[in-house]
Order: sequence, then C-alpha cells, then structure tokens
Amino acid sequence: MRCADGRPGRRGLRRLLLLGPLLVLLLLGGTGPASAHAALRGSDPDDGAVLKSAPRRLTLTFTESVALLDDSFRVLDPEGRRLRTGEPGHGPDGADTAQVTLPAGLAQGTYTVAWRVVSADSHPVSGAFTFSVGKATVTTAAAVVTGPTEDPVTKALHTIARYLAYLSVALLIGTAAFVAICRPPHVPVHDRLLRTSWWTLLAATLVLLVLRAPYETGEGPLGAFDADAAGRTLTGRPGIVLLTRLALLLAVGAYLLRVSRRRRRYGWTGAALAAGLAATWAAGEHASAGLQVPVAMTSSALHLLATAVWLGGLAALLGALYRAALSAEAVRRFSRVAFASVTVLVVTGVYQSWRGLGGWDALTDTTYGRLLAIKLMAVVVLLAAAAVSRRWTALQTAPAVAEPSGDGPADRAEAPAPAAAAVRTKVAAAVGGPPAGAPPSPPQPTGSHPSAAEEPDPAHRRALRRSVLTEVAVGAAVLAVTTLLTSTLPGRAEAEAATAAPAVVGASVTDVPFDVGTPGGRGTAQITIDPARVGDNSIEAVVYGPDGGISAVPELRITFTHPGQDIGPLDAGLTDKGGYWGNSFLNLPVAGTWEMRVTVRTSDVDQITETRTVTVH
Repeated sequence: MRCADGRPGRRGLRRLLLLGPLLVLLLLGGTGPASAHAALRGSDPDDGAVLKSAPRRLTLTFTESVALLDDSFRVLDPEGRRLRTGEPGHGPDGADTAQVTLPAGLAQGTYTVAWRVVSADSHPVSGAFTFSVGKATVTTAAAVVTGPTEDPVTKALHTIARYLAYLSVALLIGTAAFVAICRPPHVPVHDRLLRTSWWTLLAATLVLLVLRAPYETGEGPLGAFDADAAGRTLTGRPGIVLLTRLALLLAVGAYLLRVSRRRRRYGWTGAALAAGLAATWAAGEHASAGLQVPVAMTSSALHLLATAVWLGGLAALLGALYRAALSAEAVRRFSRVAFASVTVLVVTGVYQSWRGLGGWDALTDTTYGRLLAIKLMAVVVLLAAAAVSRRWTALQTAPAVAEPSGDGPADRAEAPAPAAAAVRTKVAAAVGGPPAGAPPSPPQPTGSHPSAAEEPDPAHRRALRRSVLTEVAVGAAVLAVTTLLTSTLPGRAEAEAATAAPAVVGASVTDVPFDVGTPGGRGTAQITIDPARVGDNSIEAVVYGPDGGISAVPELRITFTHPGQDIGPLDAGLTDKGGYWGNSFLNLPVAGTWEMRVTVRTSDVDQITETRTVTVH
C-alpha cells in the first residue's frame, strides 16, 4: 500500500525490516561447516606413523591456544572400540597443546584418533588421524569418524543467531548515532528501529549463550540442557563474553528508556555503551587470538562501530526519507559522519585483511581469502550505490515545507505542529560523503506554501529512496559475508599450519581392491611400505577376502616402475610368510611417484593386475 503522495506505507517499512532475515537464509542456507581460527600444527605420533612400540600419550600442537572439552579425544582400536583414556589436558609446552594419556599395552594394529577443541577465538575445531603399532592393519574405525563434525541444526541456528546479532547491533548503534548527530525531526520509525534492534540483539545473544555448549561439542540443540556443559559455558571465556554483552544490553535498554521518556539527546553515556558492545565482539572473534592482539581488538571494535554508524545510519536515513522531512543541516551532518565512517572502515579493513591473509596468494588459495574478496566486491557495489544517491541528491535541490507522512490519524497526531516545528527544507542525504549540489534556499515563512517551481521533483525523490534502499540491502549482504568470515580459518593461520607441520615420513599403506570375475574371486590387497623412503624398505602385503577376513592366495607379485626416471620394473621379491607376503629388502633408489603393479592369482587360471601410485620421500 502506498500513501497519497506515492510513498511506501507501513507495509513497505516492514518489508525493509524483514530484509535481513531473508538475506541470511539466502546467503547462509547452503553453506557447509566452517573452520575456526586454530589450526593443527602437528601431532605426536604423526598422522600415518607406524611405531615399533606403543606410545603412552598423544600430543597435539596448534597454531594458537585452545580450550579443552571433556570429550576432546576419542581413540578407537583396530576393531573400532573406544579406548579408555586419561583426562585431556595441556602439554608441558603451553596452552597451544592438547595431551591425553593412553592405556598401557596397546595391541598391534592401526588406531584412529578423533579430536575436538575450542580455539581462542571461541570457535570449535576438530579432526582425525591414524597411527599404527607394529604394522598397519585394516581398521573398522574409519566409518566412525568420517561423518559430519557439526550437528547441522545447531550449526544453522548458531550461524543465524550470529548474523542477527551483527544486523541488530548495527541498527541499534547506527540509529542512535543518526538521531544524536543528525538531529532529524522526531519520527516513530526511529523509536521502532531502536526497540526492534534491541530486542533482536537480546534474543540473539540469549540463543548464542544457550547453544554455546552443543556448538562446542558438535551435539544437537538438546545438548544445551546438560548441566555440566552449561556450567562449563558460564565459566569459559566465550560464555563470559556473552554474559557481559547481556549486562551491557540491559544497561543500554535502561538508557534508551530514560532518554525516550525525558526527550533528551543521546550523549557520551550512549557512546560508551556502544563502545562496550563493540568490544564484546572483538573479545569473542579472530581479533582475540593471533598476533598483535591489543591492536587487533581495537581495530575490530572500531571497524564494527564504523560499520554500525554507516549502515545502521543508512537504515535510519531511509526511515526518515519515508516518514518525515530532513533539514539541510541534518543532511550535511550525516554526510560528514558517513565519510568519516568510510575512512575508518578502509583503514581498519586494510589492517584486518593483512592480519588475516598474510600474503596475496591467500586471497585466491584459501576460503577466507575468497570470502574476503566477495566482501570487498560487495563494498565496492555499496560505494557505487552511494555515488548514485549523491547524484540524485544533486538533482533534488529545491526546498519544500516539511509535511507529515500522511499514513493515518496517528501519524498526523505525531507530526509537529506548524507553530512549533518551524519550516525545514526537504533535501535528500548524500550517504557516502560530503553533500553535492547547490545550497538550499532560505526557508519560507510559517504557513506559506511552496510554489510549483519550488516543489521537489517526485521522480528524483523516489529514485533517491530506491538507491538508499539498495545501499541498505547490499549492507545486509556485507554483514552476512562478515558472519562467514568470522567463522572461517584465516589465510595466515592456514599457511602457518601448512609450513609448520612436519612432513609425515612413515609407512605408506595402499589398499588395492581386485575382482577376477569368479565366485569368491574378489577382495582387497593391503600393501604397506615402511618407511617409504629412498633406499631399503620393508614391504608387507595382506590379502583380504570378500568377507573381510585374511585370504590365502597361490601367488602375489608386485613390481615398481618410475616413469619419470625410466627405472623399472623392479620386482618386490615377495615370499609367503604364512598369512601375509613380505620382503625386508626392497630398494627404491630415487624419490618421487612410483607406479606399483599388483598381480593377484586366486587359482591356477584366474589372476588380475591392478596399478596404483605410491610416493617415496
């Protein structure tokens, strides 16, 4: 429904307020699990290592400090049964390590380790690896840990709540800043924006606090009712940050109520509360871990405040354009504030991009870099929309008497009386920088009417509103990408983990399925080369039948060829060791990728040859 002058009515504003949730469903609905800030630097034993004797403990080393859960380690034996381990704790090297004691006398075979910790920036991170005692064997544990590490319902609810928290804090701070700095005429839409954003932020924060425990453990939402997990949440740093945000929100609510009742202007108390809210985001995201933490947290808080003042101010500006007149002075003030906000965003954004990426290659080679590139492109579109708004501002320079919105009796009652309101010039706001166009004409005397030549062009006014609405929509999309960025492993941390992790030099285990086409003539040959290095190696091959049990075959032959060096074929010289085939003196003279040809004969006439590649270090 539109008003008599062609302006969208209350329904149009409600559609605007629903824009954020719709965008989050479109942009975040198809995303997969995201990585956190901490990355695994290395493990002891190494992934894939074959040990002569059983280890007494497992140690993981990360790129930053981590918090441990009650179930941080799950160790499965070769049969897929979970072992009883000691309590997880930090190693002697500090909080960036996680360690657990293993039971004594581990049997021969391959063990699977699934781990999950919480990084210093509050996001959980998990993974799995294997090690073998004596020799590698087929393990049934792989099926236990190959599923998703996150409950999809918990992950989706947590992501939506985080996005709504970003959106609502931007509206809350931006609307209050717009009213305090630009001093527009009082309109109910600003009060509704403040109330709606406050309640939304309160609800989103409560949801984040309730979901904190199942989000850390990867359980479903019902995991929030576990008493032990709830206690851990309330005493951990992420929970304390959320509790602090709730306390600040209560103070903000009381402040807004007092200012509204007494019709006072927002002052330094409001600015301090806004800074405190922004600090809770800095303390719970990437800025709280890594290098230059004090500088990073300050930059993150300023970045969020500038985003809120600009994008939240745009939403408040759009409400004013729909509902009331704006004075030329209000326009000039918002233009200056918007320009200052963009400047702060550029400076802090460049620093945070450098800190998160670490190098130009990460911009295209990492998920974090690609998301950052999408965000930068969205910001460019946002600035282009701001330029269009300035263009329409330049075209609409004629003054007019301020009028009420005309939505109904309630709005007419709230409109300022002519004697008290004086007369304001109605011009559009330049949202991205200093206002363009000619200076406004002097106001008309109270009670006079504008002539036809002084009436603003309705087409220009509608075009301006559409361009500002585009800015608000793109701004909501930018916040959605920001939400994804805060839960994605930064490129610097990914590169650090890749370079710091030692090269895994251990046994090479290759499974070679085969099928000779006769009943019972299929199975798997598992070939283990230890240590898969240049020089002498031992090789063992076990043949498993279709039922998974060890199968005896009349002949097993393996040859190796290095195409790049024109070496081979080299016969592995396997002999039947009674249950497996082996040779302790396989010499592979050069490093690189070798072609391994495996020939399995299941009867006097049935045999098959399969080819696989193996890497020799």
